Amino acid sequence: MKAIVLETVGGPDHLRLLEVPDHDPGPHEVLVEIAAAGVNYMDIGTRVGMYSIAPLPMTPGVEGAGRIAAVGENVRDLKVGDRVAWFFAVGSYAERIIAPADAMVPVPDDIDLKTAAALLMQGLTASHLVSDTYAIKPGDVALVHSAAGGVGLMLTQLIKLRGGRVIGRVSSREKVELARAAGADHVVVDGTGDFADEVLHLTDGAGAHVVYDGAGADTFQGSLASLRYHGVLAYYGQTIKRQPPIDLLDLPKSVLVTYPVVHHHVRTRSDLLGRSQALFDRVREGSLKVRIGHQYPLAEAAQAHTDIASRRTTGKLLLVS
Repeated sequence: MKAIVLETVGGPDHLRLLEVPDHDPGPHEVLVEIAAAGVNYMDIGTRVGMYSIAPLPMTPGVEGAGRIAAVGENVRDLKVGDRVAWFFAVGSYAERIIAPADAMVPVPDDIDLKTAAALLMQGLTASHLVSDTYAIKPGDVALVHSAAGGVGLMLTQLIKLRGGRVIGRVSSREKVELARAAGADHVVVDGTGDFADEVLHLTDGAGAHVVYDGAGADTFQGSLASLRYHGVLAYYGQTIKRQPPIDLLDLPKSVLVTYPVVHHHVRTRSDLLGRSQALFDRVREGSLKVRIGHQYPLAEAAQAHTDIASRRTTGKLLLVS
């Protein structure tokens, strides 16, 4: 089969399409024919060596959707032909993947596989942020960074469904209408990290109840300055650029800082299935819309990485077989 292989860390050109051996699934595993794989900032972190999710050489990518082609021993709840999606299974930039059966989420018949591939990781992340990390209440003000990106668009919609008010931050004017269409009450255009004054102005000097910051270390200080007393900074941008050490005595206004991890939202198989089904239900009823920004052939993974890093993209980027 064909797969993207990363042999040494480095730039996008280190992502090479190669022929690799096929294998059969082992006990508690399934083999899936991949229809679409999601492209995430964490994939860039893997490529440049910010952190390691598997020994080199390895195939990047951790999410996708497809059809089961074979099942290993002791797999009880899945069968050949089932449509499934996953949000963390290393090796998703490929035509096929062998993954733990427990990582697979059945995809309802009325949800297409590309939508499922674009939904699961970012949808579960957004769900975690608005429910467990900081439970949005009616009237709460939330600052959402990268509001036209995949997580940002889902965050905005889920915040509005819970009665919150959204200040969306985008990097260019071309993204304003997309953020507004998702429900943002105000949109701040900023590409330099100079946004806190505008947030304070929009909140009559009080600041936001919560800041959802997936934009990386460059926005950290501005996010702190945007909070009200006892506000919460939900900082999930470590996959882009690591935050230098901070002195707790420098934190203003008795704020709380947290680093949410999506795995903590779905610690059990039951959690994974239940929360995924809730997302599928939202999509089905039309209250949560999934935007696929661009689709690339598997061979163009390097271009997908270049594009997402440029901040010019919107919505979810997919590699399609």
